[in-house]
Amino acid sequence: MNPLLVADLLLRLGHGPCPSTLRELCRWCREGEDSRPPDADRVEMLRLLVEKLGPGPGGGQSESRGPAAQPEEQGDLPSCLRELTVGWCLPLLRGLRLEGPGGQFEEPGRRLVHSLCALLQACCRQAPPALLQDITASSLRDLRSYARERGRADSLAGKEEPQSPEYSDIQVAIEVLVKTAPLLQERGVGTEEELLPLTLSALKVGEDSVASRIVTGLIPALLPKPGSSLQKSLTVQHIWDGVKLWEKSGPVSRLLLLLSSLPQHLLFCTREQSPPETPDLRTCPEFWEVVQRGLMQPDSLSRKRAMYLLKRAVDASNILKSEICSEHQAESDTCLFWWSGEKSKQLVQLWENYILIMEILEENQVHVIRPVLPRLKSLMDATVYSDQGHALFHTSWLLCAYKRMFESENKTAMKEGLFQFLDLGVMKYPFRTQELCEFICGPVMDALSESTFYSRSPDQVIGSCPVLAEKLQTFFVDFVENVPEEFKGDFLMKLIKSMAAKHWCAIPILFISRALVHIPSRKTWGVEGLHALREVIRCTMTNHQVLLRGAAQCYLLQAAMHLTNVEKVTLSDISNFLVSIRTEEALTRGTKLWMELCKWLHCNDGNFRPEEGATQMPVKRSALSVYVQNLVEQYMKVPATEGENASFVPDWFEAQLVARMILLAADIEEQYGTEGVFDSGDQKPLACFLHPLTDALRKLNTHAYLPVLKADKSLQLLLKLLETTPSKQDIKKDRVLNVLRQCVMSSLEQVLEYTLRRLTSELQTVLDLDRCCLYLAVMSEIVKTLSTRGWTRGSCIWNYISSLTQVSIQYLQAPDDEGVLKLGRQIQMVVARAALAWVCKITAQYPELQLDSLEAVKTLVRSILIGPFSQNLEKPFCSKQNNGRLEDGSSAQGWGRISAQYVHDQWACIYFILNKFEQSSESAANKSCELSLPDAGNPALLLGACIEALNIVPSDQVLPVLQCMKILVPKLYRLEESLCVKSLDLAWKMVLDLNSNQLRFWPTLSACIQIAFHPQLLSITGECAIRIKMKEITNKVLEMSQTKTGVFNVLITHCCQTWLPAVCTSKGFLPDSFASAENHVDLFVEACLFGPVFRKDQRLIQDVHIHIELLGDECAANRATEYENRDDQNVRIWAINFLCQLNGSNSLHKKFIETLVSKLFEKDEELRKSKGRYYVNSMLHRLKNRIWQTLLVLLPQMDQVFLSSIIETVYQSGFSDNQASVKYLIEWFIILILQKYPEFIDSFWQCFSYNPESTKTSICTFLAVLVHINVILKNTSKKDQYLKKALSVILPWCLNHNFSVRLYALLALQQVWEACLLSKLEGKELQFLTPVIESCLEQVGHKQITGNAGKNWQRIQDHFFFGKFQPLEDYSLETIFYIFPSLSDVIEDEWIPAWKFNRVVGLFSSSSSIKVFNPRNPICDVKLIDWIQRDKGYGLAEVDQDTEWTDIQKKIMPWKNSIPDQDLELMCQERTTKFGRSSNSSLIIVASLVDKPTNLGGLCRTCEIFGASALVVNNVHCVNDKQFQALSVSAEQWLPVIEVRPTQLVEYLQQKKTEGYTAIGVEQTANSHNLVQYGFPEKTLLLLGNEREGIPANLIQHLDVCVEIPQCGIIRSLNVHVSGALLMWEYTRQQLMKQGVGPETATAQK
Repeated sequence: MNPLLVADLLLRLGHGPCPSTLRELCRWCREGEDSRPPDADRVEMLRLLVEKLGPGPGGGQSESRGPAAQPEEQGDLPSCLRELTVGWCLPLLRGLRLEGPGGQFEEPGRRLVHSLCALLQACCRQAPPALLQDITASSLRDLRSYARERGRADSLAGKEEPQSPEYSDIQVAIEVLVKTAPLLQERGVGTEEELLPLTLSALKVGEDSVASRIVTGLIPALLPKPGSSLQKSLTVQHIWDGVKLWEKSGPVSRLLLLLSSLPQHLLFCTREQSPPETPDLRTCPEFWEVVQRGLMQPDSLSRKRAMYLLKRAVDASNILKSEICSEHQAESDTCLFWWSGEKSKQLVQLWENYILIMEILEENQVHVIRPVLPRLKSLMDATVYSDQGHALFHTSWLLCAYKRMFESENKTAMKEGLFQFLDLGVMKYPFRTQELCEFICGPVMDALSESTFYSRSPDQVIGSCPVLAEKLQTFFVDFVENVPEEFKGDFLMKLIKSMAAKHWCAIPILFISRALVHIPSRKTWGVEGLHALREVIRCTMTNHQVLLRGAAQCYLLQAAMHLTNVEKVTLSDISNFLVSIRTEEALTRGTKLWMELCKWLHCNDGNFRPEEGATQMPVKRSALSVYVQNLVEQYMKVPATEGENASFVPDWFEAQLVARMILLAADIEEQYGTEGVFDSGDQKPLACFLHPLTDALRKLNTHAYLPVLKADKSLQLLLKLLETTPSKQDIKKDRVLNVLRQCVMSSLEQVLEYTLRRLTSELQTVLDLDRCCLYLAVMSEIVKTLSTRGWTRGSCIWNYISSLTQVSIQYLQAPDDEGVLKLGRQIQMVVARAALAWVCKITAQYPELQLDSLEAVKTLVRSILIGPFSQNLEKPFCSKQNNGRLEDGSSAQGWGRISAQYVHDQWACIYFILNKFEQSSESAANKSCELSLPDAGNPALLLGACIEALNIVPSDQVLPVLQCMKILVPKLYRLEESLCVKSLDLAWKMVLDLNSNQLRFWPTLSACIQIAFHPQLLSITGECAIRIKMKEITNKVLEMSQTKTGVFNVLITHCCQTWLPAVCTSKGFLPDSFASAENHVDLFVEACLFGPVFRKDQRLIQDVHIHIELLGDECAANRATEYENRDDQNVRIWAINFLCQLNGSNSLHKKFIETLVSKLFEKDEELRKSKGRYYVNSMLHRLKNRIWQTLLVLLPQMDQVFLSSIIETVYQSGFSDNQASVKYLIEWFIILILQKYPEFIDSFWQCFSYNPESTKTSICTFLAVLVHINVILKNTSKKDQYLKKALSVILPWCLNHNFSVRLYALLALQQVWEACLLSKLEGKELQFLTPVIESCLEQVGHKQITGNAGKNWQRIQDHFFFGKFQPLEDYSLETIFYIFPSLSDVIEDEWIPAWKFNRVVGLFSSSSSIKVFNPRNPICDVKLIDWIQRDKGYGLAEVDQDTEWTDIQKKIMPWKNSIPDQDLELMCQERTTKFGRSSNSSLIIVASLVDKPTNLGGLCRTCEIFGASALVVNNVHCVNDKQFQALSVSAEQWLPVIEVRPTQLVEYLQQKKTEGYTAIGVEQTANSHNLVQYGFPEKTLLLLGNEREGIPANLIQHLDVCVEIPQCGIIRSLNVHVSGALLMWEYTRQQLMKQGVGPETATAQK
């Protein structure tokens, strides 16, 4: 029903719009309102009738054609209108919602809301102003409440707020305001003044849908219409004044939404079109700041809107050609946007370049982004100031571009952008210094945090410093040197703060710290800077890479020394910073870094800021010496009230700090001799430093009232001093260490007596267990110190250990007479067990002490194996009155940990005893320790106890249990096989449980390997459960090694050291330990072929590890950290070094070698027949390369008999289709065989007699062998005979049709002929062949001059294998494993440098049979130049720098996507809300006959691109299909997709034809029109046919016309998607031409 027709009919029938008629129609509209909403058509008819009313209080002239209403009825009209609006419309609107559940728009409700709002507008136009005020007031109240709730707007404070909103949907209230706002302006109602602030507040804080409706409806309604005569109206200036003060740090998305929705003539003053009061935002600095912030927003829509505003501003400037200068508030001499009419063309070109770059950066494909990067150079040049004092382009826009690159989703684009910025030389351009500093400390540092950017470039060797690290170092140095002096300190402070503010991975923080070190020394950082550095160091502690962690700490310490302003910091600040650097990782005494720190402290001794409250310094003493002496005195001062009843052990931080500063001060005094410290005088400063400590230590056992806290602190300091001075140094040379140990010896007896007393009688609480650990640690260091001075039998340490052992055994054996377990007794048992474990450890660690001769130790040995074993320490009694706490008030929850430590110590003692039994059984001379214990002869009972312990003890405490199993399992594997198998299972389970515990995992794995692969178990030959379990563990180790580096290293290292021990008499090895190696050849095959394909992050970590290791002593971390053997290459390194130790004359070695070679050939054959992909650096390629590398290593140990059995297999391998690296190794292998045993040369000639068609280019392998004919025939007496045979073999291949074969044959011919000439061969056959040979060689010589053939001939002659390579002289591990792979296009993961082999070779008892290093420089210096041209790709440096004006790939970014449409009609509003834009196109694509989702997806994308109004499909759910979405790339979200079934097509076509559409079919028919000649009407419906049948005949009859695409080929038809795309483009082109707009212009407008 058409409302307009009904309204017109009523008027013609005489039913004028009188109040009575309105009331009747209102009742008619409300029929059935209780069950359903009113019909929108009836409401629309009512609105039309109200608009037909005569002139009212606010209305205009009536257009009614019916009888006029009576006067009394006219007087009742206002009340009728109020009743209609307030009584019916408003209550109905307050209950309606525009959005349904899930935010989906409801079509019936939306139409009804718009109809009711239009009715309100019509009534208000006819009624007095009071009605308009009442209707607007309720909507304003709801808008105010909404804004306050969402954003708590300060400007609305004090306004009365309703308790609850009147409208159930705020969008309905906004729709009411959209309709009433124009009337408010027309009538000047007061409510208009507060509407704009409320609108802007709701826009700022409202939801997206609310904000969208405000900018598309409410804001345009508030602005005057073009040509409006209103004297007082809102302008864009009012809006701009209200929004430009929004906080700068907040998001700008809403501000961009608002600005992009305003018409251009209201944003920029365009003279004729713009009102006089229109502001020109181009002159406002705040506007350009908003645009720049928008360009750097994380969401793409905000960036597009900012780009849209920028385009509009540039277009407006180009049209007006007026002078524009937007001055920045902070620096008035620069402007963000400048325009001059004289340079308009140049400026347009610059801005188009910039806009192009920003649009291209929205893409993720690096091949699209890379070509536009050089264009930044022209923009950079435009930032330089001209003679007139203006720069055409401001540098801040370039920072926006770089920030966008740094936030790209494509990491390659990020990396190239970062490289370009670092190479830019930013100080050559007029960047605002403060802004540039903030940019470097912000976006640049964020980009630098990506670890993958620090990978090596392809042309760098392993161990090189990454390119980014070098660039970063150069950048920081240049920037700090050239930045103005007043900004340097502030920049470096911000830089270190930005580093401290985020979490860093190990690699970025390492190289950023390295770059800081190279900044020229300057006084910059104060206390705040040191605090920030400490935070950065704290971040480095979170990663597991110990070496990288230590190196980063070294660099940060060096940076602190270079950049700290010593005048602003005290020595206390320095010491607090130094203590954050770990001794065991970086700051080890005696390293180069330690000496550098000593020098720095000495040079700046008098420059540090004095300590607060410090007295005047003695003249002859250094500041550091005075500070350290005061530091020790303050440390040792303990108030009596705090020290007497101390419960907690003091924090170790302070002891570490004091110990480090004492040693630094002592080393400085020794090195620089400022006070003659170490002369023969009595007063030695080191002794002075230590005097408070030694004084306290001497009083430990004599001072009855010495506070416990002071005793603890003195022992902590003593421990840290002894730990910080490793005993590896020579005491005679290290006078500091000598003085320190003298001080220790002076108080030794007191320390021994005190710790003995405390350990044996005074430790009673849970907190005392920490003291127990402290005392035992101190005693360990004392024993280590005494071991360097020599032992005296019967010394004090003997008495100490004897007394400690006796008392501890008594505690453990004493019966518990009390019924209740007391805490004190249980703690004493824990301490006693820990003390006995310590005694066992010291006895085993220092056999020179001969402690096992002590009676107490003998008693310990006799008593330790008395059960029960693995007995948990029961929890002491807990009173309910104490809330379940122990007697000392500590929580009982941690008792399980204490009990586990008790069991751990018990098994440590058991391991000591078992180990002594093992030694005594192996050494017949050791009869002094005769033990007759009840359980010593029953190892099965002990092994069962081990299994029980593994089940109850936490995984991190099982190491001593596993050590016991290492001794027990080899003794029981024959008698208790099942028990041993269970032991191995549990041992491996412990390894798995500790997989994430880096500290405990590796010792546990090593113990498990030692159990499962004990020499006795390795000697098992037959199939049994133990051997099966060993194979199972081997497979598990291999499986784990694929994901965790270093696992297989443990196994192969253990096996190599077992079979070839460094010392043959080591305990635990069989008399002939190598005998069992033959049983495990398969394990060795796996080791020789091991080398998982690393992930990029693992490869990067290994590269950086090697880089740090190669720095040597330059990086203190190399000396501070121990070599961990975690590199997976070490598996092959150990295996190859093991093979190099074998001797072919040894029968066992010979048999092992032959078995291993046979296994390797079997593996090679298996790989040859496999169906895997054999491309360069594939896993198949790597494995074959490793096989032939191993065979090449083993070749010298093979005798002639064995070689004769495998020679045919070697030849067959040569005929295989091999990669270059494998091919070279096979050729080398054959050359060495033939050289060593010339008897095989006769069999070698047979390789050339195979069918040429079957051999193809593989014959090149054997031709390459003949190139080295001089090497092969070096030691043979049949040289002449073999040379003649070689000529006859080679010549036929010189005529082969294959170019590569001919090249190889000619090269071999050249070498053989030269050998013939040198040998002066004679004979008839040579006379016959000489002209042929010389002709061939002469011909190839001419090729050398011209053509590709000549170039290839030169390349193959220059190839390393035929040029500088010498098969005999270059035979070394370096050539096989490093030089050859690096020259053969093998990935760098396979390159093993010689220094890695050299690091391991010294661990074997005999010398290697193969040279490790290649002594010849020629082959080492060869660069990779293969005669076959390689495609190495291209990098950023290869991009043509002069490509500024070349064409580049660019994706179109339509402007319409940036702004909401402003059409206020209902359907256009729905499209704008749902699809983000509206289309002016009248093209409908009907694809109901198309079946395939891929075609539908492509059509959807094409429809959206060309702006079709709708796509019709047979099932709307097809948009959820993955294939559809893959082709549509989200186009369905921006295009209406309508469902019309094929059976409904006839009806649909007829309906559209009545609406004025021309139905066109895309089909070849008898009357079809040629596409080139057909003109499309504006309202076009395109019907596409089915993929196979096309358009059915019954549908063709309902079409107006059919159009076909002209073809030139054979195939009959095109793909339906392609056909549709061609017609859509032709339609679009024709419509654009009709509008007078060419396609190029249309694209530019988008």
